[in-house]
Parts: sequence; structure tokens; C-alpha cells
Amino acid sequence: MRAIARRTLFATPLLAAPALARAQSAPPLVLATIAMIGEPARRLAGTAARVETLLGEGVDPHLYRPTRADSARLLRADLVLFHGLGLEGRLRDAIGRVAAAGRPVLAVGEAIPRHALLIEDGTPDPHVWMDPALWILGAEAMAARLVALRPAAAPAIGANLAAFRDEAIALDAWARQVMATIPAERRVLVTAHDAFSYLGRRYGLEVEGIEGISTDSEAGVQRIRDLVDLLVARRIPAIFAETSVTDRNIRALIEGAAARGHRVVPGGSLFSDAMGPPGTYEGTWLGMIDHNVTTIARALGGDVAPRGFRGRLAA
Repeated sequence: MRAIARRTLFATPLLAAPALARAQSAPPLVLATIAMIGEPARRLAGTAARVETLLGEGVDPHLYRPTRADSARLLRADLVLFHGLGLEGRLRDAIGRVAAAGRPVLAVGEAIPRHALLIEDGTPDPHVWMDPALWILGAEAMAARLVALRPAAAPAIGANLAAFRDEAIALDAWARQVMATIPAERRVLVTAHDAFSYLGRRYGLEVEGIEGISTDSEAGVQRIRDLVDLLVARRIPAIFAETSVTDRNIRALIEGAAARGHRVVPGGSLFSDAMGPPGTYEGTWLGMIDHNVTTIARALGGDVAPRGFRGRLAA
């Protein structure tokens, strides 16, 4: 993985005259599919665009089926930001209709170089926002497209991108320091589904999801048995639920380990495919990563302040 580095926001082509006239008369509408895109895009755009998010708090993008109203919202937007890499599989046709209508769309996750993606059996893991280094690249792609939408706002968008980048770099350095305090024998992260592999790669954790990279599947009995064996053999103290995934399988693991004489406790709920409530710190991408790192480190025996990075987590 290459180190996080500062990059320059290059100029992008101007819009055609009619579109430019519309953009200058009122802030354009940008519609993001998920909050992990929508919240950073809102921060990058500032007053240059109105940014809305299609999927609300706690909604699983792997499983979400768009309504007619969703399709209409997508077609009304001046720019659609979606993740891609198979994350919003059931939104694919609706987004395809937007592109076919000549409306600009950006697959933010697909702006990440393929060599940096985790790929299994030809399928990329879409959860790239879990790695701050990679999500900076996503933010750069969003900023460039926002500048194309509102060229006059390029200086402000560039400044917003620089601020986002600086904060992400600081968050990454803090997370690396905190995760390093987890004892070596406890550096195993067991979660409801395999959404944390990028975070694990970045900070040196072994990650085991009960389900695969999509929640559009069921964990088999053998998978549950294998994970119980892992918990017992390695004396793992805690496992983690996710806010957008049922905890049924988590309970099965706890019960299975208890039947084998090993006590495993719930380590807390992590944000995976959805963030916290809008308007809260945990409802920002930065707060999402802060919450996850703090929760994981605390439950696995690391040394971390209760309120996390810069003391901003809810008490």
C-alpha cells in the first residue's frame, strides 16, 4: 500500500453553456447513494451544491431495492455519486437509466486503482471507505467532479478537499497508533459480515466475517462451527455486531463458544455499510472510523481513550 500523499486538484473541463447557466443560477443537486459518500461530498461541496443521500441511517446497500420515487430522484439530480464495485447491486439498473439519459454519474469506489483493491475470485471487496488512505482518493474523485459541475467554486472545493485530506491523514495516524496497542494474540476481528478487510489490512488485524462481503447471503452451519472453533482455540475475548446487519449469527457464536467453556462478550456494534444518525459526529465518515477503531481497540484489550480521536465520540 502506498503512503497517503497530498495530490493536486487538477482543473476539469467546463460544462456546456446551458448547463453552466443553470449551475450559476442555483446550486446544482448532487444525489449520493450512501452516507459514506454523501457526507464527505457535502463537506467538499460547501455552498457550491446541494448534496442529498438516497439511503438513510441503518439501511443496507447490498439489499436495498429502489422505489419509483428513488428512480425519479436519481433522474432529477445534476450529478449522481454512487459507490460501485457491486455494493449497490439492486440499484444498478436505476443508475444505468440515469447514465443512459445523459446525466453525469460517478462510481466513487471505482476511482480507487484496481491494484489497491482486495479481490477474491474476481470480485472486488467494495468496502474501501474503511481505509482512510483509499477514501482520500475517493474524495479527490468527488471533488474533481464537483468542480466540473460548478467551475467557479474550484478554489473553495479545493480548500475543502485539503481540509478533508489533512483530517483523514491525522485520523489514520491516530488509528495506526491505537490499533498497535492491541496484544498480538488478540488481533482478530470477528464481525457479522466481511466489511472490515480494508481496515484490517491497514491496521494489522486478522478479519473474519460470518457472512461474505455482501449481506445478500446466509452463513452456513459449517461457517458458524468453524468460527466457534477459532474463538475457543485462540481465546478471542470479544466479537462485534454491525448496525446494519442482524445480530442473529453473533448470538449463535457467543452461545456456541459458551457451550465449549469459553466466554465471548459482545464487543459493541460497528458501523459497516451505514453510519450513525445524521447530524451527529458518528454520522460523519470521520466519526464512523473513529467509532469503529475505538470500539475494536477497547474490546480487544488495546489502549484507547473512551471518546476516541480528539475526544469527539458520544460519551
